[in-house]
Amino acid sequence: MRVVRYDTPDSPAKVLKGPPEFRKMQKNSALESLAILQDGTLLTMPERSGALERPFPVWRYRDGTWDQPFAVPRSGNWLPVGSDMGPDGRFYLLERDFKGLLGFLSRVRRFDLTPEGLVNEQILLQSRPLQYDNLEGISVWRDDFGIRLTMISDDNFNLFQRTELVEYRVQD
Repeated sequence: MRVVRYDTPDSPAKVLKGPPEFRKMQKNSALESLAILQDGTLLTMPERSGALERPFPVWRYRDGTWDQPFAVPRSGNWLPVGSDMGPDGRFYLLERDFKGLLGFLSRVRRFDLTPEGLVNEQILLQSRPLQYDNLEGISVWRDDFGIRLTMISDDNFNLFQRTELVEYRVQD
């Protein structure tokens, strides 16, 4: 498991040495989301927490050091797959659930980020079965009309999946 940094789009990757806990994460279920705070601090979390009742640990990379200052509460079978810091300073989390023949469900939760962790959870979006494919990436940004959520899925070179761009406007 690794996280890398690029000083410029054309520069080589620099590996950010991770803590020993990264090596213990489940294969293909490890670090899945990455959000960057305004000061350059990174927040990441694994797709799996290791138990259905265990919250998802949030790992923070700041000033050359990793720590795990807080966790995201687990909710049913939802798994974190993407995150971003919005222009409003809030933490946005894209999650998915897989329902077999009914496909994927997607959900976006928003939190206030405090020194103690994530508070004031709000569910902004929850899709219906088969509404979207496997949304795995999220970007939160502002235009002249307010905050937008842009999400993406890819077809994984699989005949049964599709690449999609999905966009919503947040209305408070």
